[in-house]
Amino acid sequence: MMKVKYFYQLLISHIIILILAFLLLSLLFSQFLENYIFENKVEELESYGKQILTDLTVRIEGTEEFLNEYSEILEARNIQYILFDRKGRVLYPELQEPVVLLSEQEWLELSAGNGISVLHDIKRFDQEVTLVALPYMNGDQLIGGVILLSPISGAIQMISQLNKFLLYTIIISLTATILLSWFLAKNLIKRIRDLRDATSMISSGNYDVNVPHVHMDEIGQLAKDFNEMAAKLKKSNEEIDRLENRRRKFIADVSHEMRTPLTTISGLAEGIQNNLIPEQEMEKGMNLIDREAKRLIRLVNENLDYEKIRSNQLQLHKINVNLLETFEVVADQLLLQAEEKNNTIIIEAEPQTTVVADYDRLVQILVNILKNSIQFTENGEIYLRCEESDHATNIMIEDNGIGIDPEEVEMIWERFYKADVSRTSNSFGEFGIGLSIVKQLVELHDGKIEVKSEKGKGTTFFIQLPNVS
Repeated sequence: MMKVKYFYQLLISHIIILILAFLLLSLLFSQFLENYIFENKVEELESYGKQILTDLTVRIEGTEEFLNEYSEILEARNIQYILFDRKGRVLYPELQEPVVLLSEQEWLELSAGNGISVLHDIKRFDQEVTLVALPYMNGDQLIGGVILLSPISGAIQMISQLNKFLLYTIIISLTATILLSWFLAKNLIKRIRDLRDATSMISSGNYDVNVPHVHMDEIGQLAKDFNEMAAKLKKSNEEIDRLENRRRKFIADVSHEMRTPLTTISGLAEGIQNNLIPEQEMEKGMNLIDREAKRLIRLVNENLDYEKIRSNQLQLHKINVNLLETFEVVADQLLLQAEEKNNTIIIEAEPQTTVVADYDRLVQILVNILKNSIQFTENGEIYLRCEESDHATNIMIEDNGIGIDPEEVEMIWERFYKADVSRTSNSFGEFGIGLSIVKQLVELHDGKIEVKSEKGKGTTFFIQLPNVS
């Protein structure tokens, strides 16, 4: 299929529209002007005809002096008139040759007392004239009448001259249209080319594009929207790259962490099987195998939980949970880990304080946050506090550990994010997914979670959960 450039499409459409508009305008205007001129001429002739017929009724019969006077007056206006009797014979002026004045149908109209007007007549008088015939009645009888003739060559010439001017106007307008279309098309084509080039850049993976949009028309708005789309694509691509890098690092960390307990389990199992471990060390070895196996299970469960949450498959079973009892359970679970780093867990809660939550998931939330506090605190204190309001309960987990860098505070909720490894210990299986699960579990409980931290002074997690169902 032959391709037609946008410039030529625009130019041809403008020219066609302009030609059609001018042709229609010229036709209508010419028709209007012609009718206007002829109708004015008919009115003029009818006025003179009525005056002649009126004078015929008051002048002395046989006197033709006033008829000659009318002839002189009307000839000055290039008008002729003819008086005829009831049989159609010419009474004035005398004609050298007989003329067919009126047709049979026109005689019938005159006999009925009606006037006749012909705007454009060329048959009866060998020239183009406007003809008006008025009857002279005596009661219901036609006695005669008057015919008035006015050549229309001047009007036709004027209309022809007007059409010529309209033609000149069309030529000038077409020239202006071509120039204007060329200018507009070049401008539009340039802006479209900018969009096309930007699209090519994005398709090649370069999102650093900026299409100019100084004109606030549809293309300008499109360019503005395109820039916003490119910015969002760039941000999304950066986020994808960032998540991909974290995913790779996460997989590497998980692989490393899984290899360590698996190596320990495999070595201990082989030692037990080959009787290489003394009897007195057997129980210690079994405990180590149990702890490393639980560590692997915890890692797998975290990933399974995240996928359940992400796919909306996690079901909560909410009940009224006593926070003091829950705090004590969580503290007991992590007591050994806290003592290993010489940390003290302090609980501050009223016995009657409750929240509406899924007990197992609430414990999971608290354990993950408390493990995080233990991980980044040494020789310190970790507080579990709560306070109850009308419709919600606020839970605070506060430590006086090393804190979190300000630029990392909002990033800790992201999946695969893991703080600087130089500040972490992998003893507790912190693989950069636990806090992401915590945030989503809190939100599934219709709650809110925030964190405030100051480098070198500690971190506080704020959780707000409903206390009424």
